Amino acid sequence: MSIRVGTASWTDRTLLACGRFYPPALRDDAAGRLRYYAARFPLAEIDASYYALPDPRQAQAWAERTPADFVFNIKAFRLFTGHQTPLRALDPDLRRELPPADPDTVVYADQLPAEIREETWRRFLIALDPLRMSGKLGAVHFQFPPWIRPDRRGMLRIQDCVAHMEEDLVAAVELRHAGWYEGAAARASTLDFLRGLGAAHTVVDAPQGHDNTVPAVWQATRDDLAVVRLHGRNTEAWNSRGAASSSRFQYEYTPEELAELARQVRELARRVRETHVVLNTNFEDQGMRNAQGLIAALQAR
Repeated sequence: MSIRVGTASWTDRTLLACGRFYPPALRDDAAGRLRYYAARFPLAEIDASYYALPDPRQAQAWAERTPADFVFNIKAFRLFTGHQTPLRALDPDLRRELPPADPDTVVYADQLPAEIREETWRRFLIALDPLRMSGKLGAVHFQFPPWIRPDRRGMLRIQDCVAHMEEDLVAAVELRHAGWYEGAAARASTLDFLRGLGAAHTVVDAPQGHDNTVPAVWQATRDDLAVVRLHGRNTEAWNSRGAASSSRFQYEYTPEELAELARQVRELARRVRETHVVLNTNFEDQGMRNAQGLIAALQAR
């Protein structure tokens, strides 16, 4: 049983601006910041890859700046998961293959030619190679929007993403439409669906009572990996649109909440070889403090 705890960002601009986690000497040292982070946590989630295709050279730098046993989970590009994607998020040469349009024009995957979609997938997978070859790639995380529903169309979208994963890649699936888990039958069906695909179900802790949140379902669908993402419980901010996206996730877990989460994580971890817990409370240094608090709670058993 192995449990890794980390955060969903080590570079959020509010984190850097607050000046509380990194020493002042690392203010302008990106390489030094990642080394500093990796000396304190064994896991990080790469979220920049959701907004634009990752660069293999950057992935190589991530691999070189972290210890041999460090692991990255990487978030899939938003085009793949059915999110709205501005054309400017595509590589420039791919944009030139499309009819002229404003770079801020929003498109969805089904609106693009199949060859453009497949080339985007090819480039995404190539960018993972430095992490794969160094043994530092954990899961490829697919966060689906709330309009991906538990119907044929939604299932096909998920199947397509998992089908693009090569044999040694693990897909972790996070769902945002409550219908996937409403009632015992729906929960069982969703978990069976993910299990059949070979995908890791992502346990989510998030504010409840919204159309775009799901309950925490503490179940694993693979024997080798379980994934937990903790978004905080800030109900008021969940659907806000602040200047920084991390402002939606302003939340500090209480010691009592961390103790209960640690209990649930330990119970889940007994069923799998490795468990990844990602704190997505990225506003300022809350992610680091929440992660440190959870590590302490896990060690206090």
